[in-house]
Amino acid sequence: MAIKICHIVSSDMTVRFILMNQLLFFKKCGYDVYVICSGGKWIKGIEERGIKVELIEIKRKMFTPLSDLAALVKMMLYFKKEKMDIVHTHTPKAGILGRFAAKALRVPIIIHTNHGFYFHARTPFIKRKFFIFIEKAAARCCDLIFSINKDDIQMAVREKICKKENIKYSGDGINTLRFKPGFSENFISQEKAGLSIGKQDKVIGFVGRLVEEKGIKDLILALPIVRKNFSNAVFLIIGPKEPDRKDCFNPETFSEKHNLGEKTLFLGEISEMPKLYSLMDVFVLPSHREGLGLVLLEASAMEKPVVATNIRGCREAVENGKTGILVPVKNPAELAKAIIYLLENPEIAKRMGKAGRQRIIKEFDERMVFDRIKKEYSRLIDEKLRKNI
Repeated sequence: MAIKICHIVSSDMTVRFILMNQLLFFKKCGYDVYVICSGGKWIKGIEERGIKVELIEIKRKMFTPLSDLAALVKMMLYFKKEKMDIVHTHTPKAGILGRFAAKALRVPIIIHTNHGFYFHARTPFIKRKFFIFIEKAAARCCDLIFSINKDDIQMAVREKICKKENIKYSGDGINTLRFKPGFSENFISQEKAGLSIGKQDKVIGFVGRLVEEKGIKDLILALPIVRKNFSNAVFLIIGPKEPDRKDCFNPETFSEKHNLGEKTLFLGEISEMPKLYSLMDVFVLPSHREGLGLVLLEASAMEKPVVATNIRGCREAVENGKTGILVPVKNPAELAKAIIYLLENPEIAKRMGKAGRQRIIKEFDERMVFDRIKKEYSRLIDEKLRKNI
């Protein structure tokens, strides 16, 4: 009988763009794969790939007590009905509620992947201590924590969130066969023309949710500085709006206030990203908090030089001076300086892009990540399931 595994996340978008290949890998390995997440436009496509989905609304906002309690109860009822062998949680809110629910229903194996702690160096003291307390409580509910970056492993041990032996590096990775250079000059010219981008224009790309936490406001404030040196600079901004977030970024309002011009293109949420990366001269992610930054890995795999903030997560995705440039967080002037440097030095930028792809293939291929997770699944199944058969 197949091992039943249930992944829990807040958003269907996370399933579609971050977890899908992992879920399909384990389905191919013979696991019976389920997902719990909030509803959304990607659900139909997820189910069409053979993944069983249970819709339970999980608010991404950290403090929603009534909604959280409802989600917790629904998860417990679902676990009681389905009798899961493994529950594997992801993202802060879903990770906390999912682990509590699984522990309450005595699910045999409980695993959490930490995609980046909610707190960081700039989090106010009281708020930081509260988040650490919650993480400690949730950690006691699970058998193993994976971390996609190494900084957070040190943080977890230092803050006594869990013991060193209970947290392991999984890393994070991408499909290097999908994200690879090789688009023809003719194709790139046609795609640019379709977006009214000139052949001589310099394209700076951003991919992420349109919230201030992703540094989108810092990027927009860097825009006029870049355009003083490169009047033909086009900013290609890709990602969904999140109007329910306190730090949501409204392109229309900001465009009116700062006169962003016709060469700032907000394209919304797009699933077919490789062709858009191919149009970029520089990729930028000025995030304030990041687990690792998959988009940085994708851009590097496409041989694009990257600019990112010098924060945990991004520091692992970018080798400063070799595959890209790290800049201080919330610093539009330094951000603009790095972008200008790469545009002024195309040979250095090209060399960084090529070094980036080589590093991604060596360290961040998703198949290595899947193998690490599979190894731990097998160990825990032997320890906690098969010994009881």
